[in-house]
Amino acid sequence: MKVVSREEWLAARRELLAREKQLTREHDAVAELRRALPWVKVEKNYEFEGPDGRETLSELFAGRSQLIVRHFMFGPQAAQGCVGCSFASDHVDGALVHLEHRDTTYVAVSRAPIATLEAFRKRMGWKFKWVSSGGSDFSYDFQSAFTPEELAQPELFYNFERRKQPFVAEDLSGLSVFVKNGAGEIFHTYSCYARGDEGALGTYFYLDLTPKGRDEGPNGNLSGWVKHHDKY
Repeated sequence: MKVVSREEWLAARRELLAREKQLTREHDAVAELRRALPWVKVEKNYEFEGPDGRETLSELFAGRSQLIVRHFMFGPQAAQGCVGCSFASDHVDGALVHLEHRDTTYVAVSRAPIATLEAFRKRMGWKFKWVSSGGSDFSYDFQSAFTPEELAQPELFYNFERRKQPFVAEDLSGLSVFVKNGAGEIFHTYSCYARGDEGALGTYFYLDLTPKGRDEGPNGNLSGWVKHHDKY
């Protein structure tokens, strides 16, 4: 890496700052477009198994008007949660109090049985709510789980388009957002998959500030280095 004088560094830093400001403005513009997306009314009566029994999608809002769902990659036969989803979930608990005071509830949803989810949640020390969608179509309908018939096809509808299978997996990760109006009607407003949720990963933000960056090796993703936080 080139070593320069403080004056030369300052000139380079100002040049980068202009690009950073451009990116911030573009981020704000995209966020505005995201908020302006049309809504789709949720017609199905989805039910989930929570730590205290059966709950409807409406009940997951917990008295608030906005709901963020983490589609956590944890299938019925899995022994533990996906490492990447666990990495993302390590960033959640500190935000909960702030989200809840902005009329927003956060819930993780997976297809694994609730007892399995609760055991893993306690192992990880997480406080956020986690429910099982194993008895409903919820995870299938919101592109975070796929039937054997879908997986047998050469193409899969994922991330809003048909594409060649990224990899064979019954469960994938993502985020979905829902809103409930005063009449109790629920609407789906947004979802993102693949790298769409990276903005929530504070660890990536900090690593991107450093000379080594994410340093993720030949795979170019977290699979080469991230572990469950109790396994480092």
